[in-house]
Amino acid sequence: MEALTVTAALIMGLFGGPHCAAMCGGITATLTFGLDDRVRTSVVRQLPYLLAYNLGRIASYTAAGALAGGLGAAAALGGPQGEGPALLRGLAGAVMIAIGLYIGGWWPSLSRVERIGLPLWRQLEPLGQRLLPVRSLPTALGLGAVWGWLPCGMVYMVLIQALTAGSAAAGGTLMLAFGVGTLPNLLAMGLFAAALGRFMSNPWVRRAAGGLLVIMGATGLALALGMGSGGMDHG
Repeated sequence: MEALTVTAALIMGLFGGPHCAAMCGGITATLTFGLDDRVRTSVVRQLPYLLAYNLGRIASYTAAGALAGGLGAAAALGGPQGEGPALLRGLAGAVMIAIGLYIGGWWPSLSRVERIGLPLWRQLEPLGQRLLPVRSLPTALGLGAVWGWLPCGMVYMVLIQALTAGSAAAGGTLMLAFGVGTLPNLLAMGLFAAALGRFMSNPWVRRAAGGLLVIMGATGLALALGMGSGGMDHG
């Protein structure tokens, strides 16, 4: 797993904050208000539950990334020598450009991408409902694991990156990094929500992060095209 790719996944998670707030802010509020009054009115008592929700969510991201990375590695082995990895790296670069455009505010919607996961979510949502109300940390962890499969365009775009990671371990690491990047936004929707929201919503901050991802994606795409051309020349 290249450190640059893990760094990109962290940037995607962190600066995708406005999307996370729109997708998961309501869920976070619902879970918080569903807690016992004694827990909900104390930040110290509430924090372990918030951590459990998010650890479950990130665990699901990591599992999905490992699955995608394994499938991608198998697919790369099936093509002509050198062609599979070049195609996958090219796809990774294109997806990173798309995420950068979204974060920078130049591509406004991921709603079409989110439709992909609706059939799976319809199967899992009743399981999440049965875990409510939350009365213990293991239940919170389980509910978070279900929450991790909520249809989300950002998650799916990073999963495509995981598909190109080269192995199940690398794909899982990539999604773990993305999940860790999302953690500050979702944990800070309480005490620090206003200040963090102003920073993450600042158009210059988002454009800078989006522009960085576009540059990284374009570099990866250019390298992949070079690999593909080199492979064809040797043939």
